[in-house]
Amino acid sequence: MFVLHVALQGCLRGRDVVYGLTADTGGHIRYLLDLVAASAQDPGIDRIVVATRLFDGPPGPDYAVPEERLGDKVALVRLASTSPGYRTKEEMHAEVASFAESLIAWIGLQARAPDLIHAHYADAAAVAAIVEERLGLPFVFTAHSLGRVKAATLGEGAATRPDLARRIATEEQALARASLVVASSRDEAEVQYAGYAAYDPGRIRVLPPGSDLARFADSRPDPRVDATIARFLHEPDKPVLLALARPVARKNLAALVRAYGESADLQARANLVLVAGTRDDIDALDGDMAATMRDLLVLIDRYDLYGRVAYPKTHRPEDVPALYAHARVRGGLFVNPALNEPFGLTLLEASAAGLPLVATDSGGPNDIVETCGNGILVDPRAPDAIAAACVTILDDPSFYATCVAGGARAAAAYNWDRHAARYHALLRALHAPVPPMRAPRQLLISDIDNTLVGCQAGLSTFRRWRSRQEALAFGVATGRSFHSAMAILEQQDSPRPQVMITSVGSEIYHLDENGVTYTADTAWRETVSAGWEREALCAALAGLDGLVPQGPLEQRAFKLSYFGDVVAAARVRARLGRAGLRGTVIHSHGRYLDVLPERASKGTAVDHVRALYGLPERAVFVAGDSGNDIEMLRARAQAIIVANYSDDLAGHAALQHSYVARASHARGIIEGVGHFRRALQSQALASHAG
Repeated sequence: MFVLHVALQGCLRGRDVVYGLTADTGGHIRYLLDLVAASAQDPGIDRIVVATRLFDGPPGPDYAVPEERLGDKVALVRLASTSPGYRTKEEMHAEVASFAESLIAWIGLQARAPDLIHAHYADAAAVAAIVEERLGLPFVFTAHSLGRVKAATLGEGAATRPDLARRIATEEQALARASLVVASSRDEAEVQYAGYAAYDPGRIRVLPPGSDLARFADSRPDPRVDATIARFLHEPDKPVLLALARPVARKNLAALVRAYGESADLQARANLVLVAGTRDDIDALDGDMAATMRDLLVLIDRYDLYGRVAYPKTHRPEDVPALYAHARVRGGLFVNPALNEPFGLTLLEASAAGLPLVATDSGGPNDIVETCGNGILVDPRAPDAIAAACVTILDDPSFYATCVAGGARAAAAYNWDRHAARYHALLRALHAPVPPMRAPRQLLISDIDNTLVGCQAGLSTFRRWRSRQEALAFGVATGRSFHSAMAILEQQDSPRPQVMITSVGSEIYHLDENGVTYTADTAWRETVSAGWEREALCAALAGLDGLVPQGPLEQRAFKLSYFGDVVAAARVRARLGRAGLRGTVIHSHGRYLDVLPERASKGTAVDHVRALYGLPERAVFVAGDSGNDIEMLRARAQAIIVANYSDDLAGHAALQHSYVARASHARGIIEGVGHFRRALQSQALASHAG
């Protein structure tokens, strides 16, 4: 496979990238280069080319070199566009048409055309759309950051600014045209993109970037780096609050300085170290970096933080592990107060180096902290919350140790080889589509957690078994959202479901003809929306004893999710009854409580899918393990309870018809299907004999 990446923004070169050299030379370049390096290890990828702009003058001569070899099968090519000099992302729209012509001409000179294009940022997607129209090459899109998110951080009216309005319109077109959209986090896939008219969740995949974290896990202090920090501080051996980010407004470093400046307790406990890019002269900084840097210095002066805040002018890329080690040996932590962080690579690096996190609750840090359990999420607009979280970690040695231990899991969770394997599987599937089964004769719907997944050997057996089931459509029914479910299925290398029933039955998605993307079932959405009064339900349950809302990512249009025990579940049902509100209350695993529309459940969703496929009741098998599977299991005659069940499922009065497997997880599913098929065969033989 030949993959062509297109990336127009920033100062891109293959080695020794100077991050922060311009306002647009940031994490997306690191992501791209790491992705390309990981992709090159796959023998099935024949050639990789990164196409970017060629320009003269500042920031230097390297960016006027037409081609740079990055490896045996990887090259960086620079192509001319209308303007000869560097252009910021706000100016890049004027280069799209001319760059696209240069790229089309370059493709025409190749012995073989690329199989597909991967566009990074919306202007690159605009280029890819032109190429697709002319040459028929499909493209994948990674936004890296979004104009609507930036507009939201800037406040009311910002979206109508000409530069942002143009950027948002370009992003809308990219979302509408791309064959597949790659997101770094659930927040990006489910919250950030949701504000766009072209939002189509079934065409988005969450693929967390990997990271080569070994050098951070093995980081050691460097006396030279220590000295550059110590010269600012009265007590250089105190714990450190470390922030490492370009000095741009959205990184919100000013909120961290305010948090520190307004907390005498925090100042007594720790020093603040701001590693804010690299600069020779503030006036020479690009974009809004100069203004941001001046704001930081004004705040340091206003709060009289001299001797307690370090803000070195420069650092080299190879200094970064030593910066983390500097904070670690002093018992410090890493702080990322960004207004929005699309992913958060520095959070992974800091975690691998042994630092607990205090991070923004907007963007990728949600996934990182949920996955690793390595810190506290905060509202980045609340300096007091930032300060309180820092003090909480510093003052609780047990919690500090828990965060450090959680961070050690980051290398396994965020691995470039794992990312590349999932990424390439998607690219190959797009390149050679395998359409879903058109007329299945049977349907199997399984829960995911602790049913389909939970035992690697069992899932491996299930994959082989599934490949031999020519007339069986396979689907899942889960409490997870679509993107959360798809991420776990692809991470575990599960067979791709033909249908996905998600959010406890309140949403249904069907596999498209390309065998990769999914389309939401709008008829089901209309069915479950009848009588659903979401805001009234939220208001009725607010403040109920023992009921704690789950995080924003777990709330859906047709699902309210809480933590609560059995007593809380009874209170919820009673409260809704008194308020005259209709809703189904699902309680599972002793602590999860979901409120759904009256017509929404895994059971009713399975019946909807059965009717779509035109299958009789006896052709449907369902499998589950917990309380949120009860509706699905009791509604189907051929219900399978895997051996590792919870919530006393096998003893439930309404599930006595179910088959309780002797095997656990995916092997139990296979066992149950076999049991019911034998029963059907026996019935057919008896009927024939009669």
